Amino acid sequence: MKTFEELGVSEEIRRAIVEMGYENPMPVQEEVIPYLLGNGNDVIALAQTGTGKTAAYGLPLLQKVDVSRRVTQAIILSPTRELCLQISDDLNDYSKYIDGMHVLAVYGGASIDTQIHALRRGVQIIVATPGRLIDLMKRGEAKLDAVNNVVLDEADEMLNMGFSESLDEILTGVPRDRNTLLFSATMSREVEKIAKNYLHDYKEIVVGSRNEGAENVNHVYYMVNAKDKYLALKRIVDFNPRIFAIIFCRTKRDTQEIADKLINDGYNAESLHGDLSQLQRDSTMQKFRQHITQLLVATDVAARGLDVDDLTHVINFGLPDDIESYTHRSGRTGRAGKKGTSIAIIHTRERGKMRVIEREIGKSFVLGDIPTPKEICTKQLYKVIDQIEKVDVNEEEIEQFLPEIYRRFDNMEKEDLIKKVVSMEFGKFLAYYANAPQIEKPSDKGARTEGRGERSSRGSDRGGDRGGDRGGRRGGGSHKAEDGYKRLFINLGKADGFYPGRVMEFFNKNIDGKQEVGHIDLLQKFSYVEVPEKDVERVLKAVNGAEFEGRTVRCNDADNGSSEGGGSERRSSDRGGRRSSDTGGSRYSSDRGGRGSSDRGGRSSGGYGSRRSDEGSPRGRRSDEGSSFDKYEKKLKPSVESPESTPKLSREERGYTKERGVKDDWKQFFNGENNDLKGEVPDFSEDGWARRKPKKK
Repeated sequence: MKTFEELGVSEEIRRAIVEMGYENPMPVQEEVIPYLLGNGNDVIALAQTGTGKTAAYGLPLLQKVDVSRRVTQAIILSPTRELCLQISDDLNDYSKYIDGMHVLAVYGGASIDTQIHALRRGVQIIVATPGRLIDLMKRGEAKLDAVNNVVLDEADEMLNMGFSESLDEILTGVPRDRNTLLFSATMSREVEKIAKNYLHDYKEIVVGSRNEGAENVNHVYYMVNAKDKYLALKRIVDFNPRIFAIIFCRTKRDTQEIADKLINDGYNAESLHGDLSQLQRDSTMQKFRQHITQLLVATDVAARGLDVDDLTHVINFGLPDDIESYTHRSGRTGRAGKKGTSIAIIHTRERGKMRVIEREIGKSFVLGDIPTPKEICTKQLYKVIDQIEKVDVNEEEIEQFLPEIYRRFDNMEKEDLIKKVVSMEFGKFLAYYANAPQIEKPSDKGARTEGRGERSSRGSDRGGDRGGDRGGRRGGGSHKAEDGYKRLFINLGKADGFYPGRVMEFFNKNIDGKQEVGHIDLLQKFSYVEVPEKDVERVLKAVNGAEFEGRTVRCNDADNGSSEGGGSERRSSDRGGRRSSDTGGSRYSSDRGGRGSSDRGGRSSGGYGSRRSDEGSPRGRRSDEGSSFDKYEKKLKPSVESPESTPKLSREERGYTKERGVKDDWKQFFNGENNDLKGEVPDFSEDGWARRKPKKK
């Protein structure tokens, strides 16, 4: 193993990093530092979060800066302000003994006037989020003419967050004869595209293998019913008394709900999501870094800049939509050579998604058993005993109180005293788990397909798509939009390369101004995107009919139960989404003749129900009998009160006293008092008696 001195790191920087606890370079540093100390060396480094990437590019970057020139010579781009601040703090620590070195963090949510003032004084390195740097460039305050090093940190995350066009704008604004350094945990198609466009003769340095999970992380999953996920979370936390963890949720609403439940149940927890102010987020993260908070419940975006040591667990309260997000989540534990555990609490429908992640990261998930009440209580009891054993006693402070304490406990036996002390600390667990609700194991339907690799995955995807289609016909799927948001259907999915980063890029390209986006559900052939209710019309107008890689985009309200609001179009989009003008019925038709607007039991005009029946095809005949999607609907068992289980009553038994068709049988409903009728009695045998105006002759 080489030393930092052998890698060529200067004496001033070595002195600072030794004080920070650095002893020997980590693998990514050993690979990258010597190469970056040269000139004209573009690099793509693929390494997991927590493997020492910041030092890998930060040390050579600092060493190559000419401190005698107070002009910007290097920029580092990061996806979030939290990561931006973390990088800036690290660089300032590394350059502690370099006189005249100035590093500035610029990011949204902070005063731009203060940042402009600092830029005018002169800084050699800018650490920035893309949006704020572009703002400063347009104002003429960030002058990048002398930049010779550009670093894209967490490049895959920046692209996933929709910063592709922003990166293009920034990179075209710096000199072409620069070094470009791209650091990423995963190598996606978008990252390769950036590399192809802006890096020249680059060297790819891979620590481990492409897109793999962190080496020191164990992956465990717990299979439970959806209703038991929170109960399972509590048991996992209770079974690990010294847990220090991030709990990842998919939405801001879920994040806040889980955090509130944990706090109400007595856990040391806080939430971190985009609805919090910058001041609240800074305070929450500061407490978590200092281990004041034990459990942080967070969304992926909010936690991306969080760099915390000694994280014991990462808990996935459900799996994310894309593999890259899982890789980043799990990479937050098991850092700097330490062991960590990534836990996934999932239900049976997420089994296929888990298998896809296993293949991508090259690691297997181990099925865990939910801890029993007895196991949890035993663990907690040992924790209490261990705490009592390790309590530091300050003799001087308590000496004056000891006589009274001894007197109070004089008549108490040692065994009784021990029981009371333990019960005082341990009683709440005994009380809760004495009557704790039972967590039932979900039925293992589909488990026999496990281990069949690609076949199992494809089956899961097909099932997911069908489920999405059925949900769409009922009104946009089973997922309910967050309060204040509306769910939109888009006829693009994963098969079209329509991933979160591309979604944001597509919206930014076609919608004027900044567009807020909520939850995104990505399926193989189509997607659901939540936008604020006030923006629905604007988004629909901008997106519907736009082009995406040569394909016409169709977007509509997913919650509209009519065929035009997602039923026929959804099915049409799965088959190609081609616009048709020669069919008389449906608004959009596919290459296969997708069914247009119709009732589910009948035929549509312009779909395969009518057009192909004329040709005598089996598909046309089948549509006469009813919807071809009916076979996917669940058969409901007749309830106790259903017509099949209850005999039908006769008219007489239901209260009718006269035969059908008798002229005056309507009078039986007016047998009470005060039933004087106004005007003449209508002749019900005459056609059109209910018309307000006489029928024209």
